[in-house]
Amino acid sequence: MDPVNSTAAEASGNSNKQFDVLTHFGGFDWAMDEHQFAVIDQDGTVLLNLRFSNDADGWSELRTKIAAYPRLGVAIETSCGPAVERLLELGVIVYPINPKAAERFRDRKSPSGSKNDPLDAWCFADALRTDGHGWRELRPLDPLTAELRILCRDEIALIEQRTAMILQLRQALHEYYPTALSAFDDWTQRSAWDFVVAFATPNALVKAGKRKWEKFLHTHKLYRPETARKRLDLFAKATGFASPSQAVTNAKSLLATTLARQLRTLQAQLDEYRVRITELFNNHPDRDGFGSLPGAGPKIAPRLLSELGNDRARFDSHEALQAYAGTAPVTQQSGKRSIARMRRACNKTLRATVHHWADLSRPLCAWAQAYYQQKKDQGMGHAAALRCLGQRWLKILWKMWQTRTAYNEALHTRNQVRHGSWVIGLMASAGSSTTK
Repeated sequence: MDPVNSTAAEASGNSNKQFDVLTHFGGFDWAMDEHQFAVIDQDGTVLLNLRFSNDADGWSELRTKIAAYPRLGVAIETSCGPAVERLLELGVIVYPINPKAAERFRDRKSPSGSKNDPLDAWCFADALRTDGHGWRELRPLDPLTAELRILCRDEIALIEQRTAMILQLRQALHEYYPTALSAFDDWTQRSAWDFVVAFATPNALVKAGKRKWEKFLHTHKLYRPETARKRLDLFAKATGFASPSQAVTNAKSLLATTLARQLRTLQAQLDEYRVRITELFNNHPDRDGFGSLPGAGPKIAPRLLSELGNDRARFDSHEALQAYAGTAPVTQQSGKRSIARMRRACNKTLRATVHHWADLSRPLCAWAQAYYQQKKDQGMGHAAALRCLGQRWLKILWKMWQTRTAYNEALHTRNQVRHGSWVIGLMASAGSSTTK
């Protein structure tokens, strides 16, 4: 299951002991306005079927109803969100169901394909009763890690919004103001947005004159002897290749300045997020280990830490972590036919984070670059090669995480030599060819 949103819970490997003490089993079909809840006993008899509103009165009613079932486990088709947090606060044991598995349980009870909320709640409850011995319960995260995860995920979402707005801005400028696009290479910088606000149209830019252009470049620390002349020449010819339609210029200049101002505001909020994330990461007991990872840096390290959490029992092997992160392939085998494909069911936030981390580690780790290049030479594309490199990094990270140690390049190299790793041979051959 891929927990897309923030959550106050983590999967635990101690589900069997908890499951053995359950006497009643609940199914929770959640929605925005109303929830459906069902409780059955160990024989499958329905004891409660409740529909309640998603407000204080509704949850108070649920608390009153389930008081009669002190050893209650609840299955729900998500691992995160307000409903999960409130169930944990009620003191019940929560078991998340993968949406695909939930659909199969529903089909088992209703082969005709009929679907309604009471049926879903009952299916989840009965699935927990019959199959729950192999499921994992959710356990509350510590507040520090929970907040760090929420902030990191929200920061990623805001960065995606920024990217979308930058693309909109570039498209608007393309339609009426090509000179502005040519003047800046990096549109994630505030100076580019300030330029659009200060000189909204080609006519406004030309009318401003050379003195104001130079002042802008000096104020934003953009004045370089090697590029200043080229920029100033561009500015002087701004009206030479602009939209011939005044209507387009009037409309798109308003859109461009609106987007530029929104980007400045959004960047200010992202800066606040970065300050808070850095503060939480520096206060986390696992910061040294994750902070030592080559290429992780101030952005990737907190994201890795928050997605793994601090419950060492969560992943009992590096293979479990690799599957959760989506770097481990899925094998489909039948008879003589065997196909390995990319894993889709995973934590997509962690998968993207590992992808960026693997790429950033290559310039800093000789073995990482050699491993990546070997995969490329075998015919893999860039993304597939990084996924393989991420798979190898996660094996190292899992061991560091379990032993609470920092990354040691020299120790890793010695281990590679001791185990006869083929990566060492690649590094040696690359070094000798460079010497020649």
